[in-house]
Amino acid sequence: MLLVPLLFFVILASTGLAQQPAAATQSSPTAISLDEAIARARTSEPAFAAAAAQAKIAKLDQSIAQAALLPSAVYNNQFIYSQGGAGVVGNPAKVKDPQQTTASLPRFIANNGVHEYLSQASVTENIGPQQFNAVSKASASLSVATAEMEIARRGLVAAVVGLFYASSTAGNRITVAQRAATEAASLTTLTQQRETVREVAHADVVKAQLQQQQRDRDLADARLNADKARLDLAVLLFSDPRTPYSLVVPDTRSVPARADVEAALIKNNPELASAFAISHLANLNVTSARLGYLPGLSLNYSYGIDAAQFGLYNQLGDHNLGYSASATLNIPLWDWFTTRDRVHQSEINRDTARTMLSNTQRKLIADLEVFYAEAVAAHDQLDSLNLSVTTAAEGLRLMRLSYSAGESPILEVVDAENSLTAAEIAREDGIVRYQTALANLQLLTGTI
Repeated sequence: MLLVPLLFFVILASTGLAQQPAAATQSSPTAISLDEAIARARTSEPAFAAAAAQAKIAKLDQSIAQAALLPSAVYNNQFIYSQGGAGVVGNPAKVKDPQQTTASLPRFIANNGVHEYLSQASVTENIGPQQFNAVSKASASLSVATAEMEIARRGLVAAVVGLFYASSTAGNRITVAQRAATEAASLTTLTQQRETVREVAHADVVKAQLQQQQRDRDLADARLNADKARLDLAVLLFSDPRTPYSLVVPDTRSVPARADVEAALIKNNPELASAFAISHLANLNVTSARLGYLPGLSLNYSYGIDAAQFGLYNQLGDHNLGYSASATLNIPLWDWFTTRDRVHQSEINRDTARTMLSNTQRKLIADLEVFYAEAVAAHDQLDSLNLSVTTAAEGLRLMRLSYSAGESPILEVVDAENSLTAAEIAREDGIVRYQTALANLQLLTGTI
């Protein structure tokens, strides 16, 4: 029975998770700003890492396509043996040298002689429109991969922004819940004091205690939610999510001008750039398919040894070194309509890409209208939410004075406390709403 806990501890120790919690709490919390949170998340989020890897691969594909335009060189070394013939070359009666009676030609005609040695450098160059179109396609694919990486990055930023402000408002909700719990405990004490001097009935004490119990539960829930929000964000920031940290919330900024937002949207939006790149790549695929109707040219130059002796000279003292050159023009004649079908396939994909581009443009216009209106509305409500908190706090103060003087029932005090708590929570939600709307607008326009 002790083996399972022991193995569990060994696994935790091997992964670095079996650390003393006291050591973590003793270190000072790391202050994390929004920009630093985004930078930390970029190094650990798998979806962004995969998109970045695809962009690097596309860059290498472009380099490979460009290299295909240049000549390739190889150095070949080969020995070929073929079975020799059984007779003499020519008329045996006229042969004076008995050594010439052995076969000097191969019986199995696969080579130039019984022994053939090849040691030569070969340079090959393929020239045709397909090679140049491949470079254009690789460049378009790189543009698509780069745009997709930017989309993944901004998706990561959106997730970090949401978790950042969720964690921040969860911490502020603890402050609100703590104040409400303290206020409820103070009301309970006041009702007990007034019951002692027979100014109120015991029902007021019961009502105040129920209010205090509820506020204590709300405080416990707020702390639990804050811990969850902190851990959700810490998963993207630290190797150990239990690392203590504090958040540095940026100051509230004003909504940018509409003209600046529209200009940035046209220039920096990754979804629009990706749609344009995909459409351009689809056009290049159509061109590539149509180039299948055109001929291709191949050039080859070889220099070295291709002889019956492996050496610079043969038995007669002649040079074995030599060269050969060839030019091949491949003209397509008949392929059972394969090229035609490929052209039709690429045209279908091109039409789909154009539809996607049009849809992306329309969706961005709608998103711009929604996000900008959301940011303006949320910003305009901030002053109203602050005023509501001030008004509710003043109302609670007056209601407690009225209750202490015996002029108001306890239910009105409880209602005033609930109104203040609701106003404070609404203010926190309003701040998060504005910060999130502003971040969505910045993500849409590429300014974050």
